[in-house]
Amino acid sequence: MTKPALLAPAAPADAVRAPLLALYAGSFDPITNGHLDLITRTLTFADRLIVAVANNMNKQPLFSVEQRVAFIRDVTGDDPRIEVRAFSGLLVDFAREVGARVNVRGLRAVSDFEYEFQIALMNRHLRPELETVFMTPSLDTTYISSSMVREVARFGGDVSGLVHPTVGAALMARYAARPADAVSAEPQ
Repeated sequence: MTKPALLAPAAPADAVRAPLLALYAGSFDPITNGHLDLITRTLTFADRLIVAVANNMNKQPLFSVEQRVAFIRDVTGDDPRIEVRAFSGLLVDFAREVGARVNVRGLRAVSDFEYEFQIALMNRHLRPELETVFMTPSLDTTYISSSMVREVARFGGDVSGLVHPTVGAALMARYAARPADAVSAEPQ
């Protein structure tokens, strides 16, 4: 009895592979050096990357979608391999629309895995051809999260090693402009 092949046949060594378009989606409120680390490292295996800024109606972001898109464009510079776009709705629908074959997700800690794993399984159910790639951050950015950055900035702490200077200045300006009672009542 012959066993079925589990792997697709290997392409000839001289075959041209289709460019790999990856998607890195999130709220990026704000983009951090941890996000930038994953963006940079994704480009070591993907030909192009779309950083997809989610317009999540269930969250009350500190910055508008337009501001977050602008911050990411500023932080990533003019790299022609990176495109920044806002989206709403299902990630799998957006991935299909743009032709992405890989969905990149960052895992900072074991606690991230269960949530991300459930989402990856649902995405696979909805669109089996979209692969999820889990990446761990570099050691020097593992502890950085957008919510922690907002918390530090909210209380006037130094965020210079956590975010790009443009983002740091915007955080400081945003919290300086808020009345003290609004800052202490901000949702987590």
